[in-house]
Amino acid sequence: MEPTHQIARSEGRQFRLVKFFAYASFLVLLIFSFPFSVVISQNAKDTLMRNYENYALLLGENLNHQVYHGFVVPITEQFGGIKLRDPYQYNRMDRIVRNTIHSFKIDLVNIHAIGQGVIAYSTDPTLLGKKATATAGYTRATKGEHSSRLVSGKDDLWGFGEKIRGEKKLRTYIPFRWQDPLTGAQGKVGGVFELIQDLTQEYQSITRFQYLVFALSILIMGLIFVALLVIVHKAESIIEERAREQMELESQLNHAERLAALGQMVAGVSHEIRNPLGIIRSTAELLGGMHDSDEAHNRLSAVIIEESSRLDNIVTEFLDFARPLKPNFQDCQLEEIIHKNLLFLQPELEKENISVHDNLNGKKFKIKADPQLLYRAFLNIFLNAIQSGLNGGALTVSISYERGHYVVSIEDTGGGISEENLSKIFNPFFSSKEKGSGLGLPIVRNIIEGHRGTIWIESKEGSGTKVFVKLPRG
Repeated sequence: MEPTHQIARSEGRQFRLVKFFAYASFLVLLIFSFPFSVVISQNAKDTLMRNYENYALLLGENLNHQVYHGFVVPITEQFGGIKLRDPYQYNRMDRIVRNTIHSFKIDLVNIHAIGQGVIAYSTDPTLLGKKATATAGYTRATKGEHSSRLVSGKDDLWGFGEKIRGEKKLRTYIPFRWQDPLTGAQGKVGGVFELIQDLTQEYQSITRFQYLVFALSILIMGLIFVALLVIVHKAESIIEERAREQMELESQLNHAERLAALGQMVAGVSHEIRNPLGIIRSTAELLGGMHDSDEAHNRLSAVIIEESSRLDNIVTEFLDFARPLKPNFQDCQLEEIIHKNLLFLQPELEKENISVHDNLNGKKFKIKADPQLLYRAFLNIFLNAIQSGLNGGALTVSISYERGHYVVSIEDTGGGISEENLSKIFNPFFSSKEKGSGLGLPIVRNIIEGHRGTIWIESKEGSGTKVFVKLPRG
């Protein structure tokens, strides 16, 4: 099986890759969003230009028909020729043109005389008689082809050195053809219509639309990016939590394996020690009971008996730690077990001048447990609190209920536990006391875990200790 830390590193690398992908995706989308908005706006501009170009061509055809039949034919018949310098002819031409373009969005209409290369008519009187620049569109119109070109403010709009900033104009050249009065068939090119349409507002609208598309793209990508980051951060926290839990389980498994091996060894050694220890004690009692033994013999026998009893208690602790403790589950009252401990320790508490506070107040806490084992576990916890330099201090006991579990909190105002020792207190044979076996808290933990509960300690050197025992109610 792959080690936990390797799994955690592998998963961590995967999610770092996901985070990199999120940032890279955002950057790529950001880079491509501007060209995307440009393409959209350019398509809109092209569509706009085609529509206005078609609009200008239809208007040019109408102008061609109206000017030829409403001006050229009757003026030629009446005067024998066309002279737009004549006020009458000019006004008639002007009236026909303006009536034709009326209600149409046309800024300017010029009619070029091909033979003279000048503007014979214009809706702007200041342009009359001026020689127009022979642009490509004008040249194509003289050959019978129409063309359109977008002119911006930076360009020479009229071809006379005039420049209008910030404007967009569509210049369309349309050939002016003679027509057969009877059939309407078009003949040779007799002039050129030049139509100027103002597209400034439309282009500004498209530009605003382009900015809107770009801003919306950034906003949507930002929301997607935030969502990706939230998912990645959530996934990272889940992976870290899983890795932490796996490491804890692995640590507990390794600890259990070490304890099992240690328990087997302790059990074997304890049995080997207990038998000769019993013989030593029996012999000491026999020697101390002889009639001819003097006071020195009796004193030595008492010392041997006392030390043998102490060693026997240590061996008993070893055996209790080594063999599994199987609780005899039965209905009992948790508060009665606590009260029984405090009653038993009352003389010691009074001797050390320790005050006891609790939140029990006659409350009942029914639990399914082994009362003897729990009594022993809590007794060990209380003794540790009394021996922690609690002289003249206080001991606080409380029981709370959390989601099917009782949580017993035992807090003292003693000297506390250093950070270094706090991580070792549940290790077998670790003790900060001179005569301690170091098996008290490991046995307590075995008892609590045998009840499917948990125990943990919070402490800081110089500010007391809190022991928490969490037990299932049923």
